[in-house]
Amino acid sequence: MNRIDYSSFDLTVGVRDASDEQSVPVARGKTTVGVISLFAGIGGFDLAFECAGANILLQCEVDKFCQSVLKRHWPNSKLEADIKKIDTSTMPDADVWTAGFPCQDVSLARGNHGRNGLKGAHTSLFFKLMELAEVKKPKVILLENVVGLLNSHKGCDFAIILNELTSRGYAVAWRVLNARYFGAPQSRSRVFLCAWLGDYASAVRTLFESVPGEKPGKERVGFMTPTKDPRTGAIVPEVAYCVAATSGRHTGNDWSRSYISYADRVRRPTPTESERLQGLPTDWTLPDASFPEPARGLDSERYRAAGNAVAVPVVRWIADRIMDLLKAKKQELGGSFATYVRSAAPDLNKETRRVVFLEVLKGVEAGGYSYRWKSGGCAWGHDVIEGAASVAPSKIIPSRFVDVLDPVIPPERYFLTPNAAAGIVRRADNVGRTLFPPMRKALDKMAAVAQKQSN
Repeated sequence: MNRIDYSSFDLTVGVRDASDEQSVPVARGKTTVGVISLFAGIGGFDLAFECAGANILLQCEVDKFCQSVLKRHWPNSKLEADIKKIDTSTMPDADVWTAGFPCQDVSLARGNHGRNGLKGAHTSLFFKLMELAEVKKPKVILLENVVGLLNSHKGCDFAIILNELTSRGYAVAWRVLNARYFGAPQSRSRVFLCAWLGDYASAVRTLFESVPGEKPGKERVGFMTPTKDPRTGAIVPEVAYCVAATSGRHTGNDWSRSYISYADRVRRPTPTESERLQGLPTDWTLPDASFPEPARGLDSERYRAAGNAVAVPVVRWIADRIMDLLKAKKQELGGSFATYVRSAAPDLNKETRRVVFLEVLKGVEAGGYSYRWKSGGCAWGHDVIEGAASVAPSKIIPSRFVDVLDPVIPPERYFLTPNAAAGIVRRADNVGRTLFPPMRKALDKMAAVAQKQSN
């Protein structure tokens, strides 16, 4: 299959006319900025940076299904399978490195007792990334992970990451951003870290604007306000729950999953709808034609790949800012690091302290000590300024769940059975869960059918 040219996508869903399949604005022209994508997944970072004008020079991904997706979209980029086996002498020079490094060991979904943090087999690969950076010294390193990273192991994992970067001469800005405010209609909060080699001004300006981010209103309203697709009659809330890296099959008590309702039926999102919720173009997760049929089925692999991806509109917002800063003349700074951060990032509270990262680690190891990192901040040397930053940009980019729905009603396999509907109703009532009203109405009808069938 030939490479699909997505260079004209702006990667913000926005609000479209119901007859539009997907808006296709013009992207920037190509530049000489090169990108290396580590833990590339299906190329969410890569797509965002390419649409911002960068060139994807090297990708590294161990999962064979994701490798096939990458080969389909970037047949001419160098592809490595194992970050532990990369030879720095063969790595191209690149201004920007991106890495959505594995989150399994810090994810809140694992529960307090299942989180191994940076000691885990997956998340510990971050240290290999640092070994490579020690040699190649890219100008910019952009990282993404789950919000649980901020409190994993009582805050010491995040302290380690900051120490690993700042000890190598990087200034690090971090901020929790929610995709629902950047043009992707799902509530997906992730922490982004942007490290610039010897340049705290650019680090700050990448993730923070000169005015505070907009303060969202009552966020739950978006999960309860119905919108209807005139093409199919499908009814959904304005905002979807976070796209999860699951098989897509119904589990009966997964309340953090979005469903699509009709008058008397309920279904799960299709793989293409999951892609568009992430800001990916339709059919992005299809593998190369030569890839064998997955044992778990193609849909399962596509759901898993989409759920593990980054929300591309958020990365595009960041990528545009990085590209602009790489082209801009470096600022001549006067005054202190703290003074600059306070003026350039009003989103942060005026809290300045000198944090010796190793003392945080020792305090945790000794017991009885924990450090709660705030949702945004910047570290340079041992100085840290952090605060309760907004999860939204200064101007929210609107989007709606209804606008990413398929234009036709999908096959029956995506719909819940009456027995499954009855199970959801029973469990919701047992825990006092308030469901999306149109969904509850349809589930009740289906549950009544299940009751009749059992009599």
